[in-house]
Order: sequence, then structure tokens, then C-alpha cells
Amino acid sequence: METIQAYLERKHGELGLLNDCLRHRLDLACPQSVDEVVRSKFQITAALRAQHELHEWRATETAWSHMSEPASGPFEFSYDYQRADLTVRGPSFYEFDCGSTGTAVYTSSGMAAISAVLLASAQIVEKADILVLPGSYGETLELIRGFVPQLRLVTLRLPLGDALAPANSPRILLLDSCSRAGAFEAVLRSDVSGLDLLVFDTTCFAGRSGRIRRVLRWARRYRIPLVLVRSHNKLDSLGAEYGRLGSAVFVHDNAHEARAGCPWTRLSVETRNAVRLLGGAALPAHFPPFVGSAAYWALTQRRVAAILRNGRSMARYFAAKLPALSAELHFAHGLYVTLRGRRPLDEASARQAAEDMSNELRAGGFPIRHAGSFGFDFAATEWFHDATTDQYSVRVAVSDLPMEVWDDLTTAIAHWWRVHQSVGGEG
Repeated sequence: METIQAYLERKHGELGLLNDCLRHRLDLACPQSVDEVVRSKFQITAALRAQHELHEWRATETAWSHMSEPASGPFEFSYDYQRADLTVRGPSFYEFDCGSTGTAVYTSSGMAAISAVLLASAQIVEKADILVLPGSYGETLELIRGFVPQLRLVTLRLPLGDALAPANSPRILLLDSCSRAGAFEAVLRSDVSGLDLLVFDTTCFAGRSGRIRRVLRWARRYRIPLVLVRSHNKLDSLGAEYGRLGSAVFVHDNAHEARAGCPWTRLSVETRNAVRLLGGAALPAHFPPFVGSAAYWALTQRRVAAILRNGRSMARYFAAKLPALSAELHFAHGLYVTLRGRRPLDEASARQAAEDMSNELRAGGFPIRHAGSFGFDFAATEWFHDATTDQYSVRVAVSDLPMEVWDDLTTAIAHWWRVHQSVGGEG
């Protein structure tokens, strides 16, 4: 078990990695608390963004100066007007084996990436079924329903049976890392040779996660064209939310040629065109300059492992202590859990409960905040909408904290929720 002192020394290493990217390093002592870790991280990342703007002053939206050679750490960029032709040279956020490579199209956010891919699919097929798992990201489903009419949304149910079998119309599987664990595993145990395209939202898995490698092997086995879409604002920035950045990576299997006559080989070109027309290209300033090194990957691996360990611990505790008030404890990613009210919650009451719980526990000295997103160095609470069941709950995002601190926080959350959801209580 990691001691609090060992944790603070590890966080000092993360801060040092960020600090080394500054031209004028800050004088940082080893942090003495979680709050100090969080404050220092966000201060350094703000300084990094400011440094980029000051140094890259020639790199404007209109590309007026041919003297500019914009860069951010290991990333180098070239582009013309409005970054419509943005080319990025730098390290991959994924780890491919020798049998695969990837072509990345970077965007201004994760939603911009998946929007461009799905809208570009209209240039490939007139109509198709898009199969989604229970618990898939709500905004992605909203996007499909509202703006991609050529895709017929089909929500898969367990047991899958022949739901993934070949059909008369083209079939796209949207595999989402925020799906429920049982559904995710069931799909990966299935024969999917009848699928035409696999779009895998990897946002909730670390870039070098074994789950991603498993999906890569699975898609290769069935020779399914594969696109990895991702928001890099979650797990790729050492908990500091460096900047809004997304990508769509089109995977090429060097061991097998594409299926004869496969139209999806054009999807990367059509996606890049969609990014251009939608104005969704990435900003060079949002590429974190501290990624790619061996130290970065080692620190990221350790912090994600701690988050997953804490997530499993919280899920077990809530299952034992809050069985009637736990909404979903077993997402595929293990990064957060959700709590339900004794009476049904709506968006407003769920948001208020998340804010009240965070404020009261934070006042008691716990490292918790009411904040969207996840992957922070503090626990984060927010309202949560399950687009499959249309039910609202409160999401508790797990953080990288020493087990002793995390266990105390888990106990406090369970106590607060049980008291405030009791008969006559709030919610």
C-alpha cells in the first residue's frame, strides 16, 4: 500500500515533469498536501499555455507569417488558413504493436472527433445501423439522433444472441469505454465478422491500456476497419486538464489488406474534410508538451493504476453499504460509480446533491470537489444522465489518492449519501 509520503513524492515527480517544460522553471518544493498538488499542477499548466502563446506569437489563425514553426514540446505543426490542413508530427497517444499503425486526425475536442467521423460516414454509405451498448456516452447518442439521420440507432441488450450477426444493411458498432462492464465484455467475446466498421471511443481507458490492445487484436482477427476516437482532456494530462483536444485515429493492419472493395478506406479522407468544413481542427496550444517520454508513461501508468485500485475499492464498499442506493458500480473503465436517490432524481436535484455533498465533505477536509470530467487528483462529483434508462444519478469520479485517504473519503461519501437519502432527508 502506497504511503502518503510516497504518494506526495510521486506527485512531486509529476510536477517536475510539467515544470521541466517551462523555460523558466518554478521553484517547487515537494508538496505537503493533496490541495497543494492540485494548485501547483494547475498553476504550472497555466504557465505552460501562457509560455506557448508568448513564444508562438507568429502562429496565428490566418497563418500570415511563413517564419513561424509552431511546436508544443515533442509536437510540431504545419498548417495554412484556419488550420484546415493541420499536420501534426509527434508521439502517439496509443501503443501499437508491430502489426498495426495509425493515421491521426486531431480535433478541438473528443466530441468534435466522433462528430466528424459519424458525419463523414454519410459520404460512404447512404444508410446504416449503428449498434451501441447500454451506458454509451449520452451526448454521442444525442448527436446520432439529432444530426446523423442516415444512421439508425440500435441499442444492444444482453444476452446478445444474434444481435451482431450480418444483416441486410451495413452495420457499425460503436464500442464505448464508458459502457457497462458486462456489456463491454459480452461484445468482445462475440463473433463480429458481420460488422462493417468499428468505432471505438477510448476516452475512459489509458492510452496504453490492455483493453485497447485487446480491441485492436479483436478487430484484426475479424478484419474490421477500426477508428479510435478520444478526448485527450481526461487521462492524458496527468490530471491537469491541459487543453481541449480530441482525435480520430484510423488503424491500419499491416498484416492484412482491407477487405476487397471496402469503402471504409476512404473514411479518414472524408473525416479530415468534415473537420475542415465544421471548423473543428485542433489548436496547437492544446497539445500537452510533457507527453511521450518514458517518465511520462511511467507516471501515467502509476496514477491510472491507483485510480483503478481505488475504484474497485469504492465499488465493493458501496455494494456492501449502499446496495439500494447504488445506481451503477461496474462501468467498463472503473473510473467512476453512480449513486441513485431514494426517490427519482432529475437533473436539477442530482446537480444540487452533487454540489452539497462535495461542499460539505470538502469543508470537513476531504479532497473532493463538485466538478465535471474525471481523472483529477481529487474526487469529483457531478450529475449523471443514463441515456439508456433516462434516469439521473450522481457520479462520483475516482481519483489518484493514497488508499488510506481514499478509504476514509469513501466511508464519508457513503455516510453522507445514506443520511441525506434517508426517509425525510433531501433528494
